[in-house]
Amino acid sequence: MKIGVFIAILAIVIVASVIFIQRAGYNVKECNVDTDCIAATCCHASACVAKDKAPNCSGIMCTEECQANTMDCGQGSCKCENHACLAKITNIVQ
Repeated sequence: MKIGVFIAILAIVIVASVIFIQRAGYNVKECNVDTDCIAATCCHASACVAKDKAPNCSGIMCTEECQANTMDCGQGSCKCENHACLAKITNIVQ
């Protein structure tokens, strides 16, 4: 097989794989920095998502209680680790 044909086939396979991954909804890279991430729910969030997947919280009213194991009241924040948005809960309120 000629090298040009091999390279063309390899390129087609790579492009097809990338398209499949994108259409399947796999997030290869959700974030680059912490500010790319936001709370996954409007109230008492314990998870984070990429900003483009942020919930619409307009018109939502939350209670003012500090629920344990959430990011309420400064207990935690959203972090970008290995290109994934994660909630880091560090100061648990009792």
